Amino acid sequence: MTETAAEPSTVTAADGSTAVRAVFFGSGSFAVPILDALAEMSGVRVEAVVSAPDRAVGRMAIIRPTPVTARARQLGLPVLQPARVRSPESVEALRALAPELIVLADYGQLIPCALLDLPSRGFLNLHPSALPRHRGAAPIPATILAGDTESAVTLMVVTDKMDAGPIVASEPLEVRPDDTAVTLEERAASVAAGLLRRALPEWLAGRLVARPQSADGVTMTRPLRREDGRLDPAHSAVKLERQIRAYQPWPGGYLEIEEGRLIVWKACAAPAEAGDVAGRFVTTSDGGLALATSDGRLALERLQRAGGRQMSSVELQRGHNLTR
Repeated sequence: MTETAAEPSTVTAADGSTAVRAVFFGSGSFAVPILDALAEMSGVRVEAVVSAPDRAVGRMAIIRPTPVTARARQLGLPVLQPARVRSPESVEALRALAPELIVLADYGQLIPCALLDLPSRGFLNLHPSALPRHRGAAPIPATILAGDTESAVTLMVVTDKMDAGPIVASEPLEVRPDDTAVTLEERAASVAAGLLRRALPEWLAGRLVARPQSADGVTMTRPLRREDGRLDPAHSAVKLERQIRAYQPWPGGYLEIEEGRLIVWKACAAPAEAGDVAGRFVTTSDGGLALATSDGRLALERLQRAGGRQMSSVELQRGHNLTR
């Protein structure tokens, strides 16, 4: 744990009422606008922010804080960074803060049962999917992979089962045909911040009642792995195009060729043509590159060879013809 928080004390809001003592759990970029919304909310005081430890990033292994830690420090909020939030010392440090409310978004660790009943005003989570669809660690990639055209952000009560708690409120989220995980997450974060601003005061005032999730339509997601990005031409071009958008920026969509890994940043599905053989590259009418698949062609628009720069497939073909 780092940056020890102050001892519990009574907090008074601007209107003279007692402010709700809150702790925020979050790590990734999705959680930053949500932290901002909570920190600026009247009648709530953020006593501490809990985030993942700083870690090495990039080829130079530069130690960097999480996006939430960086933002919390800008806001002047105490930050706790336990390697294991379920450790006895972490639990005791959080108990010492005596939070009445805990809000969580994109944190990255399972919450121990010892903390679930700690806040008297609730332990709430903002999750970027239309629960019970796409519970788990990777709801945004799963939404794109499934071809969903509509999603939601859900405010729910945290329980001891993964994303299965009662729903407090939700807000619709459009999924656009060209959305990547990056663009969809950005919009989801904005929607989540707005949802918290609207729903949390109602929740704290007792005017919202959480409703159980439906037992129908439950789907689960898991943490992403490097091999998830491999583009298999045995699948359809439509599925591979979704895969490329879903796995940005990591693990990315990629093809293994003789010369090494070829990262695909942008592509589109196109009809198959006579003579196409799944797994083979073909030249397109504009001199670019496409991959024949089991169903259609994957027209490759933006590519990057290992260690190189992004380029169009036309540029790649000029210097390195993959259809020979």
